[in-house]
Amino acid sequence: MIGVIVINKPKNISSSKVVVKIKKLLNEKKVGHLGTLDPLASGVLPVCIGKATRLFDYFLKKRKTYIAQFSFGTQTDTLDLEGKVEKICEYIPTRKELCDAINDNFLGKIMQLPPDYSSKKINGQRAYDLARKGEEIKLSPKEIEIFDFKILQQKDEKTFEFEITCSSGTYIRSLARDLASSVKTCATMSNLIRTKSGDFCLENSLEFNNLTREQIEEKLFPLEAILKEFKKIEVNEEQLRFLRNGTRIDIFWAKSDDNDICVLCNKIVVGIGKIVDYKLKIETYFI
Repeated sequence: MIGVIVINKPKNISSSKVVVKIKKLLNEKKVGHLGTLDPLASGVLPVCIGKATRLFDYFLKKRKTYIAQFSFGTQTDTLDLEGKVEKICEYIPTRKELCDAINDNFLGKIMQLPPDYSSKKINGQRAYDLARKGEEIKLSPKEIEIFDFKILQQKDEKTFEFEITCSSGTYIRSLARDLASSVKTCATMSNLIRTKSGDFCLENSLEFNNLTREQIEEKLFPLEAILKEFKKIEVNEEQLRFLRNGTRIDIFWAKSDDNDICVLCNKIVVGIGKIVDYKLKIETYFI
């Protein structure tokens, strides 16, 4: 079995636990997710099956969309409800203040400091492991991109709900911290739902708790569907043999240099390659 399924991960379940369950259901060793979703978050978790796990690097930079709730007036050490309160602020911003702050400072490419409680590595150790030991954390800001950031509603006196579309690698918890700081208060992320990851969305996801092998087989996205936006080149069986032996083949009619080419043989996806100096090379095989 080769392809991707989309799981609607519930709260309080780790992404790795989802992978373990699918491995058992399918009796398949090669299963992996396309980007961790924190245990306290729910929503879209794409999971690759079989040789589709080789797609990870190609989908690493896909944009994500979230529905997030930020509760203003308190901030925890983890920036979510799992941590201990370390800051309290009386001031609760208005909707207009938040909108103005978002438009002025949180759209486009920005630098973001990851949370201390994150999976970032410092000298080979996870930041959250160091934080739990009470050791000093020195993380560096990283460039991210916010494509859309809007207020959906005010849930209660202190809590606002936002829809955020951002680049991979964005920490929504850090957005809560930084947005609050920009309006002279503090905040904690109180809820998070990922509604979209690349082209995968909640509408075509499977519920985790009652997941069955039959559902996976029925809802599996084949390679052809996953790579539908990639440029495509059809090769014959003789050309495929050359490619598999490490020999590049001439593709004079294509661009001299082009990446992420979906290569097919007999209309079946066999790999992803690139063209350099009008010669095709397959870098990732699915057969």
